Amino acid sequence: MSVLLSTLEPLWELVSRCLKRLTNADAHAALALQPSAEAFFLVYGSELSSIDPSKLHEHPDAQKLLHFAEKHRNMLNQVLRQSGGSLTDGPFAVLTQMPKLLDFDVKRIYFRKQMQKIDERVRGEDVAVRIRRSHLFSDSFRELFRLRTPEWKARFYIIFEGEEGQDAGGLLREWFSIITREIFNPNYALFITSPGDRVTYMINKTSYINPEHLEYFKFVGRIIAKAIYENKLLECYFTRAFYKHILSVPVRAQDLESEVLSSFAEQKDPSFYKSLEFLLNNPIEDLGTELTFSLEVEEFGVRKMRMLKENGSSIPVTDENKEEYVKLVCQMKMTGSINQQLKAFLEGFYEIIPKHLISIFNEQELELLISGLPNVDIDDLYANTEYKTYTKSSPQIQWFWKALRSFEQEDRAKFLQFVTGTSKVPLQGFAALEGMNGTQKFSIHLDSRSSDRLPTAHTCFNQLDLPQYETYDKLRDMLLLAVRECTEGFGFA
Repeated sequence: MSVLLSTLEPLWELVSRCLKRLTNADAHAALALQPSAEAFFLVYGSELSSIDPSKLHEHPDAQKLLHFAEKHRNMLNQVLRQSGGSLTDGPFAVLTQMPKLLDFDVKRIYFRKQMQKIDERVRGEDVAVRIRRSHLFSDSFRELFRLRTPEWKARFYIIFEGEEGQDAGGLLREWFSIITREIFNPNYALFITSPGDRVTYMINKTSYINPEHLEYFKFVGRIIAKAIYENKLLECYFTRAFYKHILSVPVRAQDLESEVLSSFAEQKDPSFYKSLEFLLNNPIEDLGTELTFSLEVEEFGVRKMRMLKENGSSIPVTDENKEEYVKLVCQMKMTGSINQQLKAFLEGFYEIIPKHLISIFNEQELELLISGLPNVDIDDLYANTEYKTYTKSSPQIQWFWKALRSFEQEDRAKFLQFVTGTSKVPLQGFAALEGMNGTQKFSIHLDSRSSDRLPTAHTCFNQLDLPQYETYDKLRDMLLLAVRECTEGFGFA
């Protein structure tokens, strides 16, 4: 097979050149070369079908396939949209193992088809949910928590006690809207707002004051998953780390800025985050204290020493291993005190939505799947932006706004997530944008280090650090890459 692949390489180079010439042409023109693209994926994809997805990056044929797909990403997504090309089977199915190459709308179509297949297989009789408006959360919990998983995938029809009317879908939408608000009711102590933006929600590490909190978290996991299953949008926004937990994606250092500050919410003291940032950017001896791979965390009100790795208390932090230390600290800080709550939520969620299906999305896209695409008013954002070192007349600033206006709705939403931590647009417009210290306008700061760096963001301060790029095209490409990859905070992956 390897001999055949080598023989065909000149043909694939020719196909690649043809596709490149069609990149900016009429979208329908790309369909003319669809059979050639399918042949490429059929030849290389068949070799990869039996390989563990986690080891694909080690396989030489996978690298060729990945390079081809990255080079022609726009065309491939256009083909999948227009031709209805299947990601379930056929030559393009291998792309589900490379989800970064697929646009959100393409993934969503694939996901919906998978949900429809599950629904056709398991959908049973409708389930009546009888509740009182005045006790909506507790009644819903009582009625639904006892249901088996297949029953959760049945159609719910809502009956409000003392009210007439058949539920043709409207009452279910209303129920989702109300119960979403109730999930965040402080009386249940399940979630708190992140002090980084005061808009997104995170698990309350002291939820144990509610004796039923773990059953409630499992119930909430089912509710969120049920809304996704039924294609119902919810008015709820979580921290980036929370979405990553749902997707089984490792929490990174940059997620720390908007979530771990809850430990310092009352003082609004970002010193812990700043100390890690200082550690990364300076020699270890400048820190003035000795560190080991261990950390004190609070679990259900009790402080415990946890090892970040085996025998961590005996392993000193050095300049060579400090990046690993920071990553492990971040993961421990954001999961150490909420492990049981998170486990309960995910248990409920995965009963409705299989983990392998939801994992095709990244954390940004998962928020859009749950809450929908926002309408980002660029004129309003422009009118409520501040500049540091840059001015409105700086070429990079003019290019920035030109680039942002050229973005599709999906990428505008991802930009908003990138700089603020959420796709939620303030009801009063961007003049009311919230940050760690209250109302905090979006700001663009000059990053004078290198024009080869990606833009970075600090979501607690709604701040974009923009390098001084030499051309508009470079600025747009780098901004789009940063937005899609969601590079933020400390500046390493």
